[in-house]
Formats: sequence, C-alpha cells, structure tokens
Amino acid sequence: MKTATLSIRLDKDLERLLGKVSKQLGRSRSEVARDAIRRQLRLAQFEASRRRMMPFAEARGFLTDEDVFAKIS
Repeated sequence: MKTATLSIRLDKDLERLLGKVSKQLGRSRSEVARDAIRRQLRLAQFEASRRRMMPFAEARGFLTDEDVFAKIS
C-alpha cells in the first residue's frame, strides 16, 4: 500500500488526548489519527448524501428520522 505523509499541528490538549488514547488502544498515534480522519471523512460524506436526498424524502412525507423508522418497522 502506498502512503502519503501529512503534517498537522495539534494543540497541547489534542496532542495529550491522542497520546492517551493511543496508549489505551495499544495502537500508534498515526493509526489512531488515520482512523479518526477516516471516520470524520465518512461522516462528512454521509451528511452530504443526506442533504442531497432530503428534498426527495420530504416530497414523500419523510420529514424526520422517526418517519423513516415508522415506515420500515
């Protein structure tokens, strides 16, 4: 797998938290940071998809998550 290097600046609190979580998980700081970035990017993709779909859902009467759950339950 080819990789790229990304340099970012972390404030002291975030650096401390990254180190703490890395130790708790027994994973490297890079692995934890990669996973966090991956999750955030997937969440952003999901939210963008949801925004694009909302007009279609609203036109069919789905205004809330509860509307969707009621239909599929």
